[in-house]
Amino acid sequence: MYRTLAEAIADAEAYEMPLSELALQAEARDQGRPVAEIRDALGRALEVMRGAIAQGMTGDLRSNSGLVGGDAAKLRTGPAGPLADTPFRDVLARALAVQEVNAAMGVIVAAPTAGGAGVLPAVLTGLAAARAIPDDRVIDALATAGLIGAVVAERASLSGAEGGCQAETGAAAGMAAGAATEMLGGSPRQAGHAVALAQQGTLGLVCDPLGGLVELPCVFRNATGAAIALAAIEMALAGIEFAIPADEVIDTMGEIGRAMDVRYRETAGGGLAATPTGRRLAKERLVQIKRS
Repeated sequence: MYRTLAEAIADAEAYEMPLSELALQAEARDQGRPVAEIRDALGRALEVMRGAIAQGMTGDLRSNSGLVGGDAAKLRTGPAGPLADTPFRDVLARALAVQEVNAAMGVIVAAPTAGGAGVLPAVLTGLAAARAIPDDRVIDALATAGLIGAVVAERASLSGAEGGCQAETGAAAGMAAGAATEMLGGSPRQAGHAVALAQQGTLGLVCDPLGGLVELPCVFRNATGAAIALAAIEMALAGIEFAIPADEVIDTMGEIGRAMDVRYRETAGGGLAATPTGRRLAKERLVQIKRS
């Protein structure tokens, strides 16, 4: 697989193929498996993603701590806001739904991690539903997302413990932005700009889960990450180019993560987890979990 997005984009342009095809061919070579088999695996992942969205949308789920649950359904059926009946609101609801399933110990696809698992499925399936995009193209988008995630893992990190939430929800936003830009007809170069535009908007994002649980603020950060991805997609498809190449944005994310105080890297020792309310809620909910 590729170590730089610049190289992948250059090859895609040279061979006149989308990033998804390039990613599938590279994965087939690396794993010694036919492309059809890899696409079948991505198709199964897509079904799990959709299952998590459907389950989360019911509003019946609650995490063991009781901190999160039911909010995806509120976005789906609640009072109309300024974004009512738009794909934007639907994508936000889908992101919350996946993360509520995760918090309730349901089955999700780590994309790229459990903590950031709501962004990619929400963006891809939400936009696919809005534009009647067939599953084959969504599966292609998942391949593109995998290529982007592999580059992030190679150049920086996908771990909140190493790099803060910028390495989880931030990476997910970049993966979703690049993949969806191509899914909607964008060029490989536009997909690269979408990655850069999304990830620059999440630089420095800390990982501060209350009580160490992947619930608050994690669930809601996935909706925020999906919103950032949508903004990046819109800009990239409009022809906006980010001056700093995506690889350099990813490198910067890694640098910031390494310099980040340990309190802001999944330790629950800083950020929102260290607020008076955060500490109180964590103490109350952890006691509740032990009792149950």
